[in-house]
Amino acid sequence: MYSYYVIMTCRNSEKNIEDAVLSISNQSIKPKYIIVINDGSTDRTLSTLSHLKEKISNLHIITNPDLGYDIDRVVSNWNKAIKLTYEMNLEKTDFHLIATDDTVYEVKYAEKILAVIKDNPHIVIASGNFDDNRYVTPHGAGRFVNNKFFEKNDGFYPEKIGYESFILYKATKDGYDYKMVSNAKFRHIRELGQDHRFSDWGQSMKALGYHPLFVLERFLIDFIKNKPIGRVGTISILYYYLTYKPNNYGYNSLYQKELRDYIRMCQINQFKNKIKKFSIFFTSYFLDKITSIGVRKTIKN
Repeated sequence: MYSYYVIMTCRNSEKNIEDAVLSISNQSIKPKYIIVINDGSTDRTLSTLSHLKEKISNLHIITNPDLGYDIDRVVSNWNKAIKLTYEMNLEKTDFHLIATDDTVYEVKYAEKILAVIKDNPHIVIASGNFDDNRYVTPHGAGRFVNNKFFEKNDGFYPEKIGYESFILYKATKDGYDYKMVSNAKFRHIRELGQDHRFSDWGQSMKALGYHPLFVLERFLIDFIKNKPIGRVGTISILYYYLTYKPNNYGYNSLYQKELRDYIRMCQINQFKNKIKKFSIFFTSYFLDKITSIGVRKTIKN
C-alpha cells in the first residue's frame, strides 16, 4: 500500500484541532508524519498541539508569528510544510494529504482512497466526500496528491489565487486523472461556508480562465439546489467572478495564458458533450412519441 504524509493548517482552532489531528493520527493506514502549521494563533491552539505532540511522536509543528487572519497565507503555509520535509530530511512518501483544522476523517478514509489509487496508478489526485451530493472534482480538504507528479511540477504550490484548482487542471493537462472516492467520508466540524471567503472562490475562476457559460451553469445549479454553500454564497461567488480585476503579478494575478486556454477548451468540450447528449435524448424522445402516435393510429384504423 502507498505511503503518505499530512499537511494541516490552523489558526485559533482550540475547539477543533485535537479532533482534527487525532482523526488523522488514528487512520487504519497511518501517515508517516503530520505537519501542522499554526498560523499565529492567539488562543490555546499551540498548547493543545504541544500536548498532542507528547502522544504523537511523528507530529511536527510550525508556528508563525501573529500577523492577523489572512486566508492568502494558506498556500504559503502548505509550502512551508513541504520545505520542512526537505530541511529535516523526512522520509519520502508516495502521496501527501491536505487536511484542515475543521475536518474529521473516518478511520478508513486513507485506506479506501489508497486502495482505489492502487488499482489505477494513472490517478494522481483523489479525495473523499463530506456529504451525499455527487461531485466530480476532489475537494481541497482530504485531498491526496501524488508526490512524483507534484515534484515534476516544481514541487510547490503556486502562491496565487486558485491554487487548489490549478493542480487539478495541471494533472489533466499532463495526461493524468483525478478521482472522487464517494465511500471515503469526512465531515466538517464547522458548517461549510461559515468561515469561507467567497471572493477567493469567484476570483480564482477568473484567474484560471473559466468560461462564462461554465460559471453561469454552476451558479444556476448551485442556486437552485441551495447547496453546498447556500444561495448567498453562490451569488457572492458569481459577483466576485464578474467584478474581479487581476493584478499584474502576485497572489491576485492571472495564470499563464496557455493554462487558461486549456481550461476554457476543456469547459467548451464539456458543453459540446452535454449538448450532444441533450440532442440525442430529445431526438430519441420525439421519435418514440411519433412512433407511438403512428402505432395508435394504425390500430385505430
